[in-house]
Amino acid sequence: MNVDRYTLGVALFASLGTFLYGYDTGIVTTTIAHPSWVAYMNHPDPALVGAVGAIYIGGEAVGALLQIAIGDKLGRLRYMELLCVIVTIECCIQTAAVNIGMLLTGRILTGIAVGSLCATVPVYLSEISDPRHRGFIGGLSGVNLSCGIMVSNWIGFACNYAPYGQLQWRLPLALQIPWAVIMFIGLVTFMPNSPRHLLRQGKVEEARGTFIRVRRDLQSHEVQQEFALMKSQMAFEQEQRSPSFMSAFQRYRRRVLVSISVQVLTAITGVNVIQYYQTTLYKSLGIQSKTVLALTAVWGTCAFLSSALSIPFLPDRMGRRNMLLAGTAWVILTEIYAAVMQREFQDTNNRVGKGFAILGIYVFTVGYYALINPVTWLYGAEVLPVALRNKFMGVAAFCHYAVNVSITEAGPSAFLHVRENYYYVFVGCCAVYLFIIYFFYPETKQKTLEEVAAAFGDEVVEVEVHQDALTKEAVIETKVADAAHIEDKP
Repeated sequence: MNVDRYTLGVALFASLGTFLYGYDTGIVTTTIAHPSWVAYMNHPDPALVGAVGAIYIGGEAVGALLQIAIGDKLGRLRYMELLCVIVTIECCIQTAAVNIGMLLTGRILTGIAVGSLCATVPVYLSEISDPRHRGFIGGLSGVNLSCGIMVSNWIGFACNYAPYGQLQWRLPLALQIPWAVIMFIGLVTFMPNSPRHLLRQGKVEEARGTFIRVRRDLQSHEVQQEFALMKSQMAFEQEQRSPSFMSAFQRYRRRVLVSISVQVLTAITGVNVIQYYQTTLYKSLGIQSKTVLALTAVWGTCAFLSSALSIPFLPDRMGRRNMLLAGTAWVILTEIYAAVMQREFQDTNNRVGKGFAILGIYVFTVGYYALINPVTWLYGAEVLPVALRNKFMGVAAFCHYAVNVSITEAGPSAFLHVRENYYYVFVGCCAVYLFIIYFFYPETKQKTLEEVAAAFGDEVVEVEVHQDALTKEAVIETKVADAAHIEDKP
């Protein structure tokens, strides 16, 4: 795969935002499993333990609304810089928590910033990517999310061997802090703004220069033609722009609903419930504390390896739609299996049977992180209209977090009362999604963002009609572009 090194470096730094999401999400799994944390927090009841995870997701929902309100005003880079600062401050509050109330405050405020980051990063990556490799570049956000989960789980496991006390759970929380600092440094030094966002702000020459930097794989006349078409499409969308948010929703209803529904899909698979409360599930099978944390770390490793091995090949070859169909079917089958195994062996002394019950959780993880995780955030961003992408992505993210918070908050009580039957809620929802994906989701692999609009039946600038104008502009700019193009190449 011939991906430009500069664009790859930008994508890796940007996806630290989703790494933070994964780490912040995963660290709760091991934190609530440490006996020292339970004792320090005065043995909180299951509902309060559930709130540690759920309030974070609630903060993410608020962060999505914040993105709608100010994301476009600040621009992609400035907005992500602000969020990095907020994350750093609030992770310090979590680390210094002296009671569960202070911890919950840090969690909700961190959730606001990280939730907004997680929705902004896929938008940014979709707008700087080569269409041929957008599945790979955009998929890096999913890989870094699973990498964050893995790292947090192994750190939580390692800290279990520290002397009994606060260090066991404070150190993992403290290790959230450096990642936002590293991302902030990348944002203020070498990462470019989104060319499409710059065009939307009327900064044509800055957008042109940025586009040349991120598309150094093209010859200069190709760069200029593609940029001219993108500029024309942006101008066309601006002219057609609806006067209000609701009228814009009506105009792009199908695209927005697809984006929202694919974000909700990630919640109703139950992946966050399994991730947050797998330690509770392992304990219900009679497994001891240190083994529980080891199993959690292996779970995170399976998630990361599945994503990392998937994105170089599947999104840009198999396609987003086919991956979502296959992944949803996988989730249905493995959750039925996990529910049956847990019901049969949860209250027995059959060690082999319990091993098969745990295997169900692991097999679920491999399929979800190989087939669904790499494409949901990317697909949710690339199907949206360019001029309104950030705002509608905020709406989609809000719906994702809102559904997720209710499912996650119910997790401890559901597993306590209905036990393994909670899986069947996710099975039923995913069965409905098989029909939704098949009938309403178009394929977007290797299409430009303008071609994606055409796939939804929206009006786009016709290449044939505007070819003379595009060619004329490309010729005028070729000499200047040639110099800039050669100068920018390593």
